[in-house]
Amino acid sequence: MIPFPSARRVTAAIALLLTMTACDNATSDEAATHAIANTRATFDTPPLRCDAPASPEAAGRDGPAIEADTPGSDGTRMFALNAPLRIAITTRASSADAVSWEIRDAWNVVKASGRFAVDAKPGTYTLACSSRAAGYFAVSASLESEKSALPQRGTRPAGIATFGVLPDVSAALPAVTYAHPDQHRFGGQGAAYLKPGEGCCSGDGYRPLYPDLGLTWVNDNRNWYMTEEKGPHAFSATADNLAPFFKPGDLLRLIQLDGIPAWASPTKETTHSYAPASAFFDAYRDYMKRVGEESSTVRKRWFPQQAHNYYQVTWEPDYEGGLPWRDSDANLVAMYKATHEAIHAGDPNAVVMGLTLSNLASNTTWLERLAPLGIGKYLDGVSVHGYYDVGTSPSHPPERFDADASTSAKAMPAAMRALRRAMTNIVKPGAKLFVTETGVSYDIGSKYGAHTPDWNVLYAQGAVVARAHLILLGEGADVSFVFYSADPPEVGYGVFFDLVNAAGGYGQKQISPKPAAMAVAAMTRIIDGTTTLGYIDGTPRGVYAYAFQRLNGGKVVTALWTHRNATWPGPDGFDATHAVNYALAVDAPGTSGTVTLIDMMGNASSKRYSDGRVTLTLSEAPVYVVSDNAAAMRAHVTKPAGYVGQ
Repeated sequence: MIPFPSARRVTAAIALLLTMTACDNATSDEAATHAIANTRATFDTPPLRCDAPASPEAAGRDGPAIEADTPGSDGTRMFALNAPLRIAITTRASSADAVSWEIRDAWNVVKASGRFAVDAKPGTYTLACSSRAAGYFAVSASLESEKSALPQRGTRPAGIATFGVLPDVSAALPAVTYAHPDQHRFGGQGAAYLKPGEGCCSGDGYRPLYPDLGLTWVNDNRNWYMTEEKGPHAFSATADNLAPFFKPGDLLRLIQLDGIPAWASPTKETTHSYAPASAFFDAYRDYMKRVGEESSTVRKRWFPQQAHNYYQVTWEPDYEGGLPWRDSDANLVAMYKATHEAIHAGDPNAVVMGLTLSNLASNTTWLERLAPLGIGKYLDGVSVHGYYDVGTSPSHPPERFDADASTSAKAMPAAMRALRRAMTNIVKPGAKLFVTETGVSYDIGSKYGAHTPDWNVLYAQGAVVARAHLILLGEGADVSFVFYSADPPEVGYGVFFDLVNAAGGYGQKQISPKPAAMAVAAMTRIIDGTTTLGYIDGTPRGVYAYAFQRLNGGKVVTALWTHRNATWPGPDGFDATHAVNYALAVDAPGTSGTVTLIDMMGNASSKRYSDGRVTLTLSEAPVYVVSDNAAAMRAHVTKPAGYVGQ
């Protein structure tokens, strides 16, 4: 659910040529990105290499003059590190011509380039490539004589075709053992039907996408208005109601309860704005008890290692939102009381959560307002949506209010701290906090189009997506959900492009990654399987740092970046060159050694430290530091209020 106003290239006789360009050999149009490479000089980014295309394969005559794709993936257009990948460039030149191509990364730095001759007939020329660098890559290709470039495809702008290379951080961060699957920290919204023969909305819309991205939690609907739309007793607790895609057990359920059917509604219409009519409260309780019973059975059969079932009662009841609460506070609390008691009667291992306002800070306001009515007694945990601004976008990052002391309470870090304090006082210390939706769109007023977004907006979105979820988890959220899988009609929220619908859609069949998707894939591999230690004390204004520890006493991971409102955005867009130096304490004073640095896309390098501190160059893109001395890190952090860990 979207919060608030959404904005949110000569003839056939020319010999076949191929040139390779490394990221530090700038071409004439790279002067602006040379400084970007310098800000990333800490990282010895491995190369991406492509061989010259072999003889072309015949292609159909219908289609654009030139197009490109990356066949052979699992449908996500993401590939394993070092694995063979193919870039297929199809041309329909009217006369013998040549293609010039480049591959750039998320920082718009050229990683590979080349040129080859093409015939005056349709053909597909395939570059055989492999990449030792993880991350997002954009292929551009054009016919030199015809001046034809890659066309727009769905929400993906003209001029590029994109693919991703998934990171492998296991050398620095060995896999952890989960005592309970509940310890996973990332979920998502949005399905994509990528398997052959599948389409929206049947089959499994979550695999391979969610495992590739590292997302575990998924919404599962047990909403009364859906299951018993026509009348009571249609939902059976003993029937097999579990969607088949859950049965492998690697995706976890967040059980949705919101919404009242028309027959039980005081308005005689399906509603999210009112409690059930008084005459139907018993029917409501009976239904919720059956949902609890069914979910308890499901957990025991399909998720035997899971400690609890998790239920979300309401969905964005913000007064100014799309599902506003219009009933009284007393009736809202009464509905929560009935839900809590009935679910627990059916499921002793239930965690009942709410209130799930879209605006992050509003969750604190509502908890405090409803506390005298006893809302805390009917919450085992708190669920919220993590939207922090009117338009969560590259121009409205979660830190932007921090620049001024008078507005800092509106920034995401402060809002999260206030929420954790309220939870401790009103619900209970140690209560779980699930942030069940947070997305970052393009800027307010943006549209999908042939020339939008450009690389700079995509870079900025990726950085802000990662930062938002890192703040949420670093400030004490147990779980954070990424919104949205591929571009919906609400412009730009997807972490993938929708390659079919120019205005965005749902249940997509063809997608390709944005930088945000690859930043998420790196973040989940690094942060999932951790418990939060807290925010680093005493950082300079504009430096953000959060420490996490891998489960079972494992390594420490610190996520860091800088943000400066004065240059973000600036007259030339989103500054990818701004950088500051910061010395992070990773060990005891007087010690020296080596830590591992991992960039936003999951590429690792080693870095020496001395006197217990490592000197870092921080930019707007998060970096991760992997260190060993947890005790030293704990001495420099503040743990979130009431947070007990995974």
